[in-house]
Amino acid sequence: MKEDTKLLLDWYDAERRILPWREDPTPYHVWVSEIMLQQTRVEAVKDYYARFLATLPDVASLAEADEDTYLKLWEGLGYYSRVRNMHKAAVTIMEDYGGEIPGTAKELQKLSGIGEYTAAAIASIAFGQPVSSVDGNLLRVYARRNLYRENIKEPAAKKLAYDYYMERMPEERPGDYNQALMDLGATVCLPNGEPECFRCPWADLCEAHSQGMELEVPVVPAKKARRVEHRNVYRVHCGDALLLSKRPDTGLLAGLYEFPNDLLENTADKAKKNPPEKLTKKQIAELSRKALDRFLSDNDLTPVSVFPLPAAKHIFSHVEWHMTGYDIEVASFDALPSNVEPDPANDDRTLFVSPLAELDRYSIPNAFDAFKF
Repeated sequence: MKEDTKLLLDWYDAERRILPWREDPTPYHVWVSEIMLQQTRVEAVKDYYARFLATLPDVASLAEADEDTYLKLWEGLGYYSRVRNMHKAAVTIMEDYGGEIPGTAKELQKLSGIGEYTAAAIASIAFGQPVSSVDGNLLRVYARRNLYRENIKEPAAKKLAYDYYMERMPEERPGDYNQALMDLGATVCLPNGEPECFRCPWADLCEAHSQGMELEVPVVPAKKARRVEHRNVYRVHCGDALLLSKRPDTGLLAGLYEFPNDLLENTADKAKKNPPEKLTKKQIAELSRKALDRFLSDNDLTPVSVFPLPAAKHIFSHVEWHMTGYDIEVASFDALPSNVEPDPANDDRTLFVSPLAELDRYSIPNAFDAFKF
């Protein structure tokens, strides 16, 4: 075993994070945790992980689950395509692998939603396969350890990092080695601000640290500015019933339920060439009032009262929603389907009425938290 590998594993044995999926690293548990941890902080995942396993404890139960069940369990985690792909993969595992999760990175990558990194993480942690799982944390550690000054997002950087870690990977503890690197990047070799080099087992070996250049690497290209969309959001209710809609089956928040809403400014085409147009407050207010009137008229809704809700903002990876909300009490929902599953057909977002008592059955993303009762 190489010296730096021993230093890292000794540090990991003493300092590793105690995480529920590590205490019982079955293939299913590791798979669920790795998918949840994509784009999501560890602390945020813990409760979701426990809730998910309480309802869907194994591959078979996930494969048999209906969409509303697994989407509801995922509600608030975001990037819902992750759980949809997990369901597809679970069905494949039941049909093509006899219900057993495959144990090699190569086979795992054949499943929906499992890429190179996730496959390597599952294969090494759950099955002991010596394969490096290179993610952003490991790339950052590699760049600082070796003072790598090129763009860390380029494929060449990933290849160099992969080869570097594979040369040092212990055959007897590949999963622990990968997890030690994950912990090192997440808790010591930090992505934002000063890394805590005084706690790093590789401090004396790190080239960036020896030259005082920890903050100059890794080299990462600047992110593109997010597109801004202005929206009206309508909380429409009558008695103990609420109006909902279902989003299209593709695109952002695909297939999830939401409060009806309108796009006030379509910046998609402009964003390709120029930054989104910045509307004044007056322009937004004018567009908002017109959209509100159009929404009520198009859906034959007679308002008893309309009053504004506090404005809200939600940030996705590539777009920001700046939302103007309205609470609308209507005289009736006679013109709209009641208490039935929506059938989008040719309409992207079919409106339907749900009793408030049944609202929990629908997966409403946290983008609309500000408008919930």
